[in-house]
Amino acid sequence: MPLITLTSDYGLVDHRVAAIKGKILSMNEDAKIVDISHEINAFHLTETAYVVRNSYIHFPLGTIHIISVDSFYSKDRKSILYKANGHYFIAADNGLLSLIFFDVKPEAIYEITLNNRFDDEVKFASTDIFAPAAVHLQNGGLPEVIGRKITDPVQLTFPRAVYNESEKIIVGQIMYIDNFGNAISNISKKFFEKINAAHDSYIVKFRNLSLNNIYERYTAFIPNWENETQYHGKSIAIFNDADLLEISIYKGNKNNGAKTLLGINLGEGIFVEFS
Repeated sequence: MPLITLTSDYGLVDHRVAAIKGKILSMNEDAKIVDISHEINAFHLTETAYVVRNSYIHFPLGTIHIISVDSFYSKDRKSILYKANGHYFIAADNGLLSLIFFDVKPEAIYEITLNNRFDDEVKFASTDIFAPAAVHLQNGGLPEVIGRKITDPVQLTFPRAVYNESEKIIVGQIMYIDNFGNAISNISKKFFEKINAAHDSYIVKFRNLSLNNIYERYTAFIPNWENETQYHGKSIAIFNDADLLEISIYKGNKNNGAKTLLGINLGEGIFVEFS
């Protein structure tokens, strides 16, 4: 039986996450439900895209992903279903799924028509539309039964890093800050290596911080592990497990990580200068 995952900006204090799980289990007591995250910043689609994009690929094919971010019901906004990379994704038609799959063409896109005829009865899309759609798919039902194919979902543009050739500089931005306060940019390893191949050296710059190396993993800069503690609090640049340029404070956390100590905020610029 396929898994159902949940991602939301609901937090864990209120009733909403429990209500979604309860609705799924009331329709299928054997359903397996996995939480991806419920701590997404409210209505933050780019952050959601980063979290889902880098987690769903580790789930079995056929997994159904409910994404309840900026998903409160409106009769003027569709609920949609993407079939992509062998997975199903259920969300509001707010452009989120186009951010997750900015470089992947979905196999099919559907407007979910299940229960949407009863506008007066739909109070919470996640329980009244998303959950029944997910259980239908989990039970082996076809998406065509609960929806109709569409070709015009809302499209958003994923922020891309760019290379200014005249100034020999990659211009990116911070798009996600994780639980350790690490600041993740939209500069990919592949894009960096393409530009770096034509140059002798580079410097990563953010505000007044300059770093001369980008490491392949979090601990690669430590020459002697016996003296590891002396590097606590050091600023480093790495390519993280998503192959994106990340600014970190070694052994930092949300209280003394890059976000706090360096004053990094979402959307701020980050640069790689070449020579």
